[in-house]
Amino acid sequence: MDAIKLMTQDCMKSELPVLNIGDTVKVHCRIKEGERERIQIFEGTIIAKKHGGINETFTVRRVAYGCGVERVFPVHSPNVEKVELVRQGRVRRAKLYYLRDRVGKAAKVKSTIR
Repeated sequence: MDAIKLMTQDCMKSELPVLNIGDTVKVHCRIKEGERERIQIFEGTIIAKKHGGINETFTVRRVAYGCGVERVFPVHSPNVEKVELVRQGRVRRAKLYYLRDRVGKAAKVKSTIR
């Protein structure tokens, strides 16, 4: 059991930005296409965080060409290069699934004043 804990601690990333629900983030993720590897940026609002420890994930939603796109990213994945915080949001919910039903300005999240 101790060996499993040590393995998971080795795989966990040490420096992580503070990710909260409602924040707008840019996720730099590695995409492998055959022999080549490139970094793709996915920018959107964090609508959910789940699990904890090595299994922790966060869901990012954005609207691209009028179609809503959601991606789930594992926090400690080696394919996630880095996560940039663009804007901090102020919300009163743990999950923002209600944003799926909203379109346009109604889907905005209030931002905090720094």
